[in-house]
Order: sequence, then C-alpha cells, then structure tokens
Amino acid sequence: MATVELTKENFDSVVTDNDFVLIDFWASWCGPCRQFAPVYEGASDRHEDLVFAKVDTEAQQELAAAFEIQSIPTLMIVRENVAVFAQPGALPEAALEDIIGQARNLDMDEVRKSIEKAQAGAPEGAGEQKEAG
Repeated sequence: MATVELTKENFDSVVTDNDFVLIDFWASWCGPCRQFAPVYEGASDRHEDLVFAKVDTEAQQELAAAFEIQSIPTLMIVRENVAVFAQPGALPEAALEDIIGQARNLDMDEVRKSIEKAQAGAPEGAGEQKEAG
C-alpha cells in the first residue's frame, strides 16, 4: 500500500477513519529522513492492513507545530485516535518492525483506562504555580 500524504485538510479524517496509523514527519532536505524513507516504504508493503502516512513538515508547518515536532524524522503511531508512540530519529528496519509489533499488541482498553486514571488523578490546577501570599 502506498503511503498517504497527510495535510491539515485530510489529517482528521485519515486518523479518525483508521484504527492504526503510522505517521512519518519528514522534510526533503533532511538526510536522515531520506535514509528512513525506504525502510518506512518497505514496512508499508509488509503491513498492508495498516495506514502509513507522511507529513512534509515544510509544506504542513501547522501540523508539525500542532504535534510539537522538534526534530525529524519523527515517527508517531496513532491507534484508535490515541497517540501510543512518538520518537524522533531514523529507525533501522528491525526496530521499526519491533515497534509495529508492540503497538499491535497493545490492549487499547487498558491504554484508555490508564489515560483516564492519569487525567482523573491529576489535581485541578496541577502544573500551575501558586503565589505565596
């Protein structure tokens, strides 16, 4: 399956309509991105049941900013609308296959429960500093 070019116009529909999406944030001038591209394409051929997408960070600066992408390439995996993995750096084939396998094996009900628990456990105003008065 060919990779899908993600833009701000189609991003939501691609991620919402598919249960498992891998996203490669890249740029044409980036050497490591060019190194990672054939590894990513090869994985897309082996895993035809998954959606492999690419975000050109130069053309889609708003998307890159929304995900706070600070170094490229960055690989993100979204399962059932939950980002379950994000890591910068060009991965070798074996590492990419391992990460795909781990993401496939996630129990998404457990992932959602842990997210809800973390959100519920955070006291209101957590992270805000109060002035000593």
